[in-house]
Amino acid sequence: MRASRLVSILLLLQTRGRMTAQALAERLEVSVRTIYRDVESLHAAGIPLYGDAGPRGGYQLLDGYRTRLTGLTPDEAESLFLAGLPGPAAELGLGAVVTAAQLKLMAALPEELRDRAGRIQQRFHLDAPSWYRDQAPVPHLPAVADAVWNEHALQVRYRRWKAPQEVDRRLEPYGLVVKAGRWYLVARSGEQVRTYRVSQILRLRPLPERFTRPADFDLAAYWQGYLAEFEARLRWGRAVVRLSPDGLRRLADLMTPGVVTAAGASAEPPDAEGWTRVTVPIESIDHAVGEFLRLGADAEVISPPELRERVRAAAGRIALLYRAE
Repeated sequence: MRASRLVSILLLLQTRGRMTAQALAERLEVSVRTIYRDVESLHAAGIPLYGDAGPRGGYQLLDGYRTRLTGLTPDEAESLFLAGLPGPAAELGLGAVVTAAQLKLMAALPEELRDRAGRIQQRFHLDAPSWYRDQAPVPHLPAVADAVWNEHALQVRYRRWKAPQEVDRRLEPYGLVVKAGRWYLVARSGEQVRTYRVSQILRLRPLPERFTRPADFDLAAYWQGYLAEFEARLRWGRAVVRLSPDGLRRLADLMTPGVVTAAGASAEPPDAEGWTRVTVPIESIDHAVGEFLRLGADAEVISPPELRERVRAAAGRIALLYRAE
């Protein structure tokens, strides 16, 4: 455990530069006194590590010193090759960089770890986009990524769903998210942080002015909050539906995870015919008609009345098309 912590201190200082004892203690979840003892041990082992006192002080490795020790366990080495995203990396213009980095990592690993990492690449492949959906072109993605990384503002022409559809925006880009094969830009526009689909950027012009990204902005936390808010806005209504045993099983293949979760949480005991009554969120009456028709005769809408009538009328029209001659 202590040996692993000593390696971690070396790698942290090698990758991050100067760090205080307090910062190292918080990162490694130990006391500051433990860090002091570990630093003394590294000194005794001949590691060129020095520290400065004062508000700008901290520990730092002698300039030019690089440890060749990675401290990788077999599981850690394998996980690095599972974490690669070749498709998104290529879209960012980093496909060749990722390939080169993996080759260097493979060359640096001991033979046993190299063989195991190679098996990972041969046996696992990540294809992020969902089925039945063409990949939207993202010609402005490299420029957006550059603005995110270098913290410079953008002037964009953006196409949105509501009128007026095409709008001009000055953006301060905070981060990029890829979800289900689609790229989203999280950026400040005016006083608000908003989400923009990168494929909907029609024109883009980098601006000369720079901005300062808030130090406390957490991209992952923002995205989780955005998804929760989006789901709440999207599913504004509720429908009560009876499902046959087959309909209940097919729900997971045909509906979104939010609908499936709500159905499981609200499911009542099966009735005398074996059917189960559930309450699920719906986006709109128009959208819900198509969703429940996909279940065919394995679903009966109970409420709201307007949805039940619309499904009944649609089913009647379908029956007319297939009536016996």
